[in-house]
Amino acid sequence: MFSADSATLGLTATERVHIGRRAADALAEEASTLNAKRIFLLVSSTMRSTTNEIALIEEALGNRLATVFDGIGPHAPRTDVLKAIEAARDADADLIITVGGGSVTDAGKVIALGLKHNIRSFEDFEGYYVYVNEAGETVVPDFEAPDIRVICCPTTLSGGEFNTMGGVTDDRENKKQGYTHRMMAPIAIVLDPALTVYTPEWLWTSTGVRSVDHALEALGSKHSNHFCDGVAASALRLLSKALPEVQADPTNLDARLRCQVGAWQSMIPIIGGVPMGASHAIGHVLGGTADVPHGYCSCVMAPAVLAYNKSVNGDKQQQISECFGRAGEDASTVVDEFIRGLGMPRSLPEVNVTEDKLQIISEYTMLDFWSRTNPRPINGPEDVMTILEMVKA
Repeated sequence: MFSADSATLGLTATERVHIGRRAADALAEEASTLNAKRIFLLVSSTMRSTTNEIALIEEALGNRLATVFDGIGPHAPRTDVLKAIEAARDADADLIITVGGGSVTDAGKVIALGLKHNIRSFEDFEGYYVYVNEAGETVVPDFEAPDIRVICCPTTLSGGEFNTMGGVTDDRENKKQGYTHRMMAPIAIVLDPALTVYTPEWLWTSTGVRSVDHALEALGSKHSNHFCDGVAASALRLLSKALPEVQADPTNLDARLRCQVGAWQSMIPIIGGVPMGASHAIGHVLGGTADVPHGYCSCVMAPAVLAYNKSVNGDKQQQISECFGRAGEDASTVVDEFIRGLGMPRSLPEVNVTEDKLQIISEYTMLDFWSRTNPRPINGPEDVMTILEMVKA
């Protein structure tokens, strides 16, 4: 268990992060370093069809490139990931490179898993994802590490490229599930702010709030420590200033890079072992079950969860207010006003979640492992409903 005066942090198998370099150059260098000969390039469909960035990367990779694949839908449906696994298998891939948002990133990691464990059908995904058993315990399946490594070039701010976990949605039951192994973490990550100028403003900003939420839940956790609190606070300071700067001037590459570094910092507590809480647990369900975009989940839920948790971690929440330059103020109010100031949605109706869906969302949230690590206990669907009631109008 983490505490402020004793902690053990886990590290992933990521070896390099390229900060501020052009993706094509960094990827060509990585391909040479890794002696890759059959690269599977998994990319955003929009990036491929509307920009020349993917073409530049293809040219830089040259004859090391085996094939290019796009078509991963939001929240990485199993059906789409299965097609990508088949394409990577046909290409005899020896390295996977992803260029795109969180769904593309997550898919890339799970493709490596699928190649190792011969996933060939929808049902073959069973047995590999994290779940909560009937006793309320989180079960992380043990399996052999993938043989093929992944490199990620993110175009949004959700931060999943720094995590060992890949989220894939069972699109028959509409449940988002996490797959994790230390070696599923990318071997390298490229933070190229120039790649992000094509990202729609709503997507960039909302995933930025997602990273803000990583930092919020780390700072509010009873299982954090001085190191993780420090990097989470730094993430909040960077993101709270740089996100509005990018909105004011979308061509500001320095502000975009500060957002990317803030997103990286926001992930360090999670990969180190600090658990997230109800905002992430509910957010997983809003995404996989109600089809809410990833970043919007945090825009809606983060302030409500802060308010719900205040009775047990109000002292820790003061760190949050300080990072926004509003020491002594209520953290949930500060975060609410920040998100509203960015023009992001703040209620369930704004993201097309109707009241008739709340019960199933409450029940499915209890199946998410982070529902069990919220600072204020979540003992059943009725507690989740209490939080949802705060944002249903």
